Amino acid sequence: MKKISALLLCLVLVIGLVTGCGNKKETEPTTTTDPTVAPTTAAVDPTEAPAATEVPVATVATAKTGLAVITSLAKSTNAGDEDGLAEVDSTIIAVLVGQDGKILDCKLDALQTKVNFSKEGKLLTDLATPFITKQELGTGYGMTKASAIGKEWNEQATAFANYCIGKTVDEVKGIALTDEGVAADADLAGSVSVHLGDFIAAVDKAVTNAQELGAVEGDQLGLGVVSDIAKSKDASADGDGLAQAYTYYTASTFGADGKVTSCVIDASQGNVNFSTAGVITTDLAVAPQTKQELKEAYGMKKASAIGKEWYEEANAFAAYATGKTVDEVKGIALTDEGLAADADLAASVTVHVGSFMSIIEKASVSAAQ
Repeated sequence: MKKISALLLCLVLVIGLVTGCGNKKETEPTTTTDPTVAPTTAAVDPTEAPAATEVPVATVATAKTGLAVITSLAKSTNAGDEDGLAEVDSTIIAVLVGQDGKILDCKLDALQTKVNFSKEGKLLTDLATPFITKQELGTGYGMTKASAIGKEWNEQATAFANYCIGKTVDEVKGIALTDEGVAADADLAGSVSVHLGDFIAAVDKAVTNAQELGAVEGDQLGLGVVSDIAKSKDASADGDGLAQAYTYYTASTFGADGKVTSCVIDASQGNVNFSTAGVITTDLAVAPQTKQELKEAYGMKKASAIGKEWYEEANAFAAYATGKTVDEVKGIALTDEGLAADADLAASVTVHVGSFMSIIEKASVSAAQ
């Protein structure tokens, strides 16, 4: 009996050891450095999904969009032995500025509007004459032969704009000039031989004007300009004649999907008055301001059906165009009078919008270049 009992006891011990080893393979005890705490096993639910890993959302840096126009009437002349000339010269710059204040992109253009009149105060230039910018004229402007470096105006303007990229406005304002107002730096002078005073002043003004309107770094910047002299008139017994360059401008940015991401719209009226004797009566030393600069001083609010000033309506249209493709902007429905047909748009914009649509289309072409 004693032998049988001993054998049974051994068998129980062996079974216990085997069972213990089997359990150890299934769950490992959690360890602790405290010897007074008994080890425990962590239960694992095989149906429980692993915790999701949070993926950081990439952020794109915002950028400011700026536009500036500097206009001069100084080259206008009275009629006499030769016909009179009303000349309106504008330098136009669009910039995209990063959060660090450096210029991410820059587009530079100029418009030269020349209207002739006689010594009797009669307009000699056809009011239907189209006026396009120097960038649009390209080699048609004809500066290459007179250039000391054999470069056309548009080539030099583009070279200067590219030179500004990556610089702060203070660095641009610090560009060294000779006594003649041209670049003193040999590298810059090798690609830009024209006077730089207005270019630098326009960059300064554009950066100062720049605002966060929805653009981000990497967007394409475009500059659009349209101009006409349709409102010009002869001098008469009723009053002085008028040579008027009426010009619209935009700095617009475009995303990878082709949609407008920001838009600034402005306009100016370069007016030169002259008498029935062909004598200019306008102070040529006074530089015309744009409508965005004039703001309430432009004086449209009283005549507006919605009580809005011109710059407010221009800003409203710019905001309406933002988020749309160029084709969608071009497709905005108009009345027979050229006003917005859409009730929502008409509630904030009562001026003619055809020129607004045209400059945004031109800006998209500029942005792609």
